[in-house]
Amino acid sequence: MTKTLILCDCLGSQTLDGAALSKATGLRCTSVMSHACGAQIAESAQHLASGDTIVACQQEARLFSDLADEVDAPAPGFVDLRDRAGWGDEGADATPKMAALAAEALLPMPPEPTIDITSAGTCLILGDGDIVLQAARDLADILAVTVLCATPSDTQPGSGFDVVCGNLRRASGTLGQFDLHIDHFQQMIAGGRGATQWTQPKDGARSNCNVILDLRGGSALFPAPEKRDGYLRADPGSQPAVAKAVLDASQMIGTFEKPLYVRLEPSLCAHSRAEQTACSKCLDTCPTGAITSAGDHVAIDPLICAGCGACAALCPPGAITYDAPPVATVFNRLHTLASTFRKAGASDPRLLVHDETYGTELITLAARYGRGLPADVIPLSVSALSGFGHAEMLAALACGFGQVSVLIAPRSETDVLAHETALANAMAGRTGVTLIDVADPDALCDTLYGADPAPALANPVLPLGTRRQVSRLAAKALQPEAATVALPDAAPYGAVLVDTDACTLCLSCVSLCPAGALGDNPDKPQLRFQEDACLQCGLCANICPEQAITLAPQMNLTDAAFDQRVLHEEDPFACVECGTLFGSKSTVERIMEKLAGNHAMFSNPQAIRMIQMCDNCRIQAQYHSQNNPFTSKDRPAVRTTDDYLSDRKDH
Repeated sequence: MTKTLILCDCLGSQTLDGAALSKATGLRCTSVMSHACGAQIAESAQHLASGDTIVACQQEARLFSDLADEVDAPAPGFVDLRDRAGWGDEGADATPKMAALAAEALLPMPPEPTIDITSAGTCLILGDGDIVLQAARDLADILAVTVLCATPSDTQPGSGFDVVCGNLRRASGTLGQFDLHIDHFQQMIAGGRGATQWTQPKDGARSNCNVILDLRGGSALFPAPEKRDGYLRADPGSQPAVAKAVLDASQMIGTFEKPLYVRLEPSLCAHSRAEQTACSKCLDTCPTGAITSAGDHVAIDPLICAGCGACAALCPPGAITYDAPPVATVFNRLHTLASTFRKAGASDPRLLVHDETYGTELITLAARYGRGLPADVIPLSVSALSGFGHAEMLAALACGFGQVSVLIAPRSETDVLAHETALANAMAGRTGVTLIDVADPDALCDTLYGADPAPALANPVLPLGTRRQVSRLAAKALQPEAATVALPDAAPYGAVLVDTDACTLCLSCVSLCPAGALGDNPDKPQLRFQEDACLQCGLCANICPEQAITLAPQMNLTDAAFDQRVLHEEDPFACVECGTLFGSKSTVERIMEKLAGNHAMFSNPQAIRMIQMCDNCRIQAQYHSQNNPFTSKDRPAVRTTDDYLSDRKDH
């Protein structure tokens, strides 16, 4: 069934072409209303009652949702054409962009995986002074409150909340399951007259709580404290900040749904092998500390993860993938926006990537009070800005966008975005991706209107596959004449260079390579390499005993990247006894050079000769050699029945 797009020009403040939108998107468009949320709300109700509708207004989404309930209609979809396209200096020419945004609104969004978190309402308040006690009184009727002060105070018992004293040595966990370690712990002694009495201080006290309200005014208990669910901080000197923190704390009781932002495939992780560390990009980047080492792979605590997406953008093998929504959904949105824009008769669109809060507000302010967005700039709202990595940037350029701009938010991981932007530009062969760091709507407009137009790819590609596959596909489309592209340091693509003079073909790198990029030949001493599989994790270089391996970050765009090529090979060594080929000639010679005459066990020619033997011949020679340190006593003679009978006295 064809969806219906309900159009409104918002009191004549924007230009809408229903026929053009219907032709480009396949939607059935209503006649353009002027006041759909007011004077013409009855007409809006009739359109909603027909079912399967999309309302071209985000501002009054709540009103139209309630109206749909009143007329027993299914919940409508929403798309913001006004702030993102209609309002602006070039709003009259923004029909292709409106068509692209409307087509994007038609795409199905996969359900977000979630996990339930239960908070029983146990709250710990940290700090000293009257402001802390007042916060405890405000929350005491809603939450089970305990105040942890640094020094004993003269608080009177029976105030509706508990007061303890001590030094919070360590805290871990998240909403509903904080674990606390307290030293110098003292409890108030109820009863008695006069000043409050306290127990003797004790170290090593442990407790737990569901919510922490930190009013100490010092350093935070956790990294990225604003991203830790259940942990609230406020400056005790700011009454509005304290009041807001108290209000937020009062709401943290009950069962909540926590999105499962990322998915981990441990078998793909290249973190470590044989206790040798390789890739640690996600560990170094995670702002909340949700990622920890777990042997050969990493582990992610989904309750601490705040969903910034930086780990997924940086993960070389794709072991960590963003799942809210999946990357395939992002690729589909990019393709839909670019293809619909072209279908509507325009060309060379630009993409503006922003987050759902800060960026959306900045665009709204620019539209209402400023010049708005240019007609060729299509905004794309993403839930995790830092998760929009080089693969997504390259996919946008390969889909048909001439330029990609990322609007940085205050809480974005800027270093990750800068790294991914540099990598994307290197793989694209031009400065196709830029970062915009502004805090003023007018500055945003000036930046976008003042940018030089960039031509889009003449033959766009369809971004299908994993992030690594799409990155390679896009780079090949953007640089069709290039064979090898040099990349910045720490890029997840590249080659392995081997110093053949130093390499002994011990093949320790082959046995530990997590991606299988390095291989051997069972028939002869050979080190083989497949460049497309290399993650540039550095494990081979770390474990090479001869320091013969170095990494070369690059992207080989030829088909040779999928083939195994020989990095180093030697003639095999022939056993001096039976002629069986084993090992490599240089390895055997190097062992002889180091051991012959320099080790007590290899001080005679017979022992040295064993180094030149295969496994079978070496065992035989060892068994029959003289002065063998492993030789036991002579084997005793076999005792027979006659021997036993001769020893009997009664025989």
